[in-house]
Amino acid sequence: MNLVAWAIVTCEVLFWVVILAGFTARYIFKRPTLGLIFLAMTPVLDLLLLMISGVDLARGATATTAHALAAVYISVSIVFGKSMIAWADERFRYYVTKQGAKPAKRYGMDHAKHYFQGWVKHLLSFVLAAGILYGLIIWIDDAARTEALLSILSVWSVVVGIDLIITVTYFIWPRQAKGSS
Repeated sequence: MNLVAWAIVTCEVLFWVVILAGFTARYIFKRPTLGLIFLAMTPVLDLLLLMISGVDLARGATATTAHALAAVYISVSIVFGKSMIAWADERFRYYVTKQGAKPAKRYGMDHAKHYFQGWVKHLLSFVLAAGILYGLIIWIDDAARTEALLSILSVWSVVVGIDLIITVTYFIWPRQAKGSS
């Protein structure tokens, strides 16, 4: 694996480490300010990954799938970051500290609408990543060095389309609670 691939793995691991550290500081040690400091470190990880990937490309590296995935990672983190943290926060509170209500499971139209909101975020992250990738392609201005950046968009276009089909099926055949008909 190249440097950028390792940076993605490291940033993902560190993302969850700082999230867990933030929740632990907030709920276990009753230090909400310290918890907020940890949670505020998550965008710093995105910037770090952006810098590593950008410097690598600026030094003349040929863009790899790892460079493309760095853009995907950053866009997903920006678009889904707040909701991922809220999701993890709710579960940490309930399962670890035994506080708050049990995270609700969604069924029927509530589930379909929630999944549709997730698909819209998926589409937004795709558009943001496409902007980043096209920006890199223009910046590098060498088709031979940027081929991998375009190929990831092709694959992701198919994934967004499949996710839309799945989303539509939840409106046609709403998810049912276990035991109900």
